[in-house]
Amino acid sequence: MSDKIDAAGLRSRYPLVQNKAQAAIMAYVHAEARPVSRARFTEVLGSSRGKVSSEVARLTEAGLLAEEGFAESDGGRRSSLLGIPRSAGLVVAVDVGATSVDVALTTLGSELLAHRAEPADVRLGPRLVLGRVKEIVVELLEEQGARREEVLAVGVGVPGPVEQATGLLTVPPIMPGWDRYPIREVLVREYAAPVFVDNDVNVMALGEHWGGVGKGIANMIFVKVGTGIGSGIIIGDRLHRGPQGCAGDLGHVMVDPNGPTCTCGNRGCLEAMAAAPAMVAEAERCARRGESDIMAAVLKERGELTTVDIGEAARRGDRCALDVIRTSGRLIGQTLASLVSVLNPSLIVIGGGVSHVGNTLLAEIRSAVYQRSLPLATRNMPVVMSELDDSAGVVGASVMAAAGVLAAAG
Repeated sequence: MSDKIDAAGLRSRYPLVQNKAQAAIMAYVHAEARPVSRARFTEVLGSSRGKVSSEVARLTEAGLLAEEGFAESDGGRRSSLLGIPRSAGLVVAVDVGATSVDVALTTLGSELLAHRAEPADVRLGPRLVLGRVKEIVVELLEEQGARREEVLAVGVGVPGPVEQATGLLTVPPIMPGWDRYPIREVLVREYAAPVFVDNDVNVMALGEHWGGVGKGIANMIFVKVGTGIGSGIIIGDRLHRGPQGCAGDLGHVMVDPNGPTCTCGNRGCLEAMAAAPAMVAEAERCARRGESDIMAAVLKERGELTTVDIGEAARRGDRCALDVIRTSGRLIGQTLASLVSVLNPSLIVIGGGVSHVGNTLLAEIRSAVYQRSLPLATRNMPVVMSELDDSAGVVGASVMAAAGVLAAAG
């Protein structure tokens, strides 16, 4: 499909909403993630009943809203409930990680319809990785009996810094070949739908805030611990990206000026000392020194260790594995304590692949945060594990894309 045809297709299909009132109605229904009464629109949006009724009628006629029963009676006439129907269209949600790729189809209301995850090496480059993403989308569409033309938006999370104005990755440390690669343009040509790209941790934060343990929490920090370490910051119910989209780059905060060289070129970054590669390297050193019979046996059999092996050894009481996890958790918690002092969040959520090593990591992070932060800042601030777990990325990618495509024109 050519760019010219895509552009024409985009002009004919979008924008989905015609004014700010419609955008506000759709945003509210999407945020609630359940059917909403007409009476509630009038109350929340501060518009007249006639205005709300008129705009709801237009959205219903456009197929973006549909009646889904009635609200409970408060003594008067029962108000009809309105939600975003499956027939409104689909969103493609993609979460590209350093070692995996997750792809999902969701409704425009971000309800997961189909989700597939598989190993992938981001170092293979964008053509191979995105090529596989497109193949998975085709398979999921076929499974759902859906057509490519039903895709209204695409959301993509990637493990690197994304320039918000262009949607381009900018010198991503762990993504060779992806710098300035036109992800948006490639996928727009594929689906003739708007494409939204952001850092994977920002996307996970959006997912957890919309449908996980962070729902209803106006100020929170989501921390992903995996091949890299990053944070997504929600302030006043909005994702804080910063003017260039770099906010929350926790992994490249220096924790030791004499520490190892990081992938970014600097020394002593948190990521270089506490992320998965650092944990694995230290565990392998322990195994080779004869300090862990459990991990030495795995290393001898396979020639390498993973964080899954470290977690399993820790669950079996292996002191070396526990020390590796505690060191990582302590460094992450100490760094997070600085964010707590600056931002005073109501909640910290821990996710990512390394979070699966067990409760020891969470306990160490929590202990360090509480120890190094002012008591007032942490008085009512839980530090918890992600509720959405492995689906946080695709849920957040859908939320980002839906919000983008339902925004008012102009």
